[in-house]
Amino acid sequence: MCEGCIPMPAVVIVGAQWGDEGKGKATDILGSRVDYVVKFNGGNNAGHTVVIGDQKYALHLLPSGILSPGCVPVIGNGVVVDLKVLFEEIDGLNERGIDTSKLVISANAHVIADYNRTMDKVAERFLGSRKIGTTGRGIGPTYADKMNRLGIRVQDLFDEKILRQKVEGALELKNQILTKIYNRRAVEVDEIVEELLSYVDRLRPMVADTPLLLHEALAADKTVLLEAGQATLLDVDHGTYPFVTSSSATTGGACTGSGIAPTEITRVIGIVKAYATRVGEGPFPTELFDDDGERLRKNGAEFGTTTGRPRRCGWYDAPIARYAARINGVTDFVLTKLDVLTGWDRIPVCVAYDVDGERVDEMPMTQTGFHHAKPVYEYFEGWHEDISAARTFEDLPQAAQTYVLELEKISGARISTIGVGPDREQSIERFDLL
Repeated sequence: MCEGCIPMPAVVIVGAQWGDEGKGKATDILGSRVDYVVKFNGGNNAGHTVVIGDQKYALHLLPSGILSPGCVPVIGNGVVVDLKVLFEEIDGLNERGIDTSKLVISANAHVIADYNRTMDKVAERFLGSRKIGTTGRGIGPTYADKMNRLGIRVQDLFDEKILRQKVEGALELKNQILTKIYNRRAVEVDEIVEELLSYVDRLRPMVADTPLLLHEALAADKTVLLEAGQATLLDVDHGTYPFVTSSSATTGGACTGSGIAPTEITRVIGIVKAYATRVGEGPFPTELFDDDGERLRKNGAEFGTTTGRPRRCGWYDAPIARYAARINGVTDFVLTKLDVLTGWDRIPVCVAYDVDGERVDEMPMTQTGFHHAKPVYEYFEGWHEDISAARTFEDLPQAAQTYVLELEKISGARISTIGVGPDREQSIERFDLL
């Protein structure tokens, strides 16, 4: 980089609710304007849906930047990788004419072994009514192995002796649990090693020292976009614990999951729906159990990209948005699915909570407090005009403009982009995101 030049930024995109906010579309919109897109956490337990023209792409493990021809997609060290899913997803995109040859995978990313999936499923069944609501894809057990120093990393597959030692070490305890507690058969070391080694030849050319790669990219004046899986309220530290994912889905996780220093990050984009949804168990103050909830689900096609599970639906929650803005240092919000609210005469927005008779304006400190929180609503005028063709803020009906501006006032950051439909082009840009 030339002396005196200002390096290009690292920009973070995070979900500001419970996931499924439309991060994939936001990343895709920016994909043509950035050089690298990095997935820094999670695995194939969350999906992004991207619509380009009449084509819909459901991504589970791959970064959304895989759909932008000039962009280098990177799977960072903070991701856990199911290699079978990875190559199935790559093959599926290749069959549809998408070039995946630029994909880079961190040598330090952890690999999901078959026994991790088994442990995930049997543990959920064992928990019964206390289940977390996992996808059963082995994500949590793989992260647990990582923290217990029993994990298998991508680089381990290139040394069969080390790989075998690590699998033996992991199964020494897991087989005791599977056979003596869950009454399942023991897992054979050879079958795990054989499966993982079967991916080596195809995997090897994709693997790199990604923290070094990204450092050099930033030093060369490239723009790096860091894309979170899951969302703030599912973050293992800052989410609605224990009903959370097993990784860091916030801006802090972008640094640890990619190897990029905090000082390199210049903008944080929070993605928030014009209403709220959640998949899985856990508290959800604005959740609707009536016709309005079913209407949101139907109009918004609120079914999980990865699991197909119907999403729980509710009204916009401003305390959650403010919380996400604080935790992540959000500089800009992207408000998605505004078009889904078309047709309501009035639209409720949660501005605070009633917790045991006391008004609370921010997220309660304790799990118990949040579990008992009841929404305090303000109501805004709705609209009935079709807004899917709007391309400027002024194209929106006055009531829709007012709704956006009021959300902006109470959410902790400016709303820079508004989604008015699923397609890449169905967006309104109020302020430049880069």
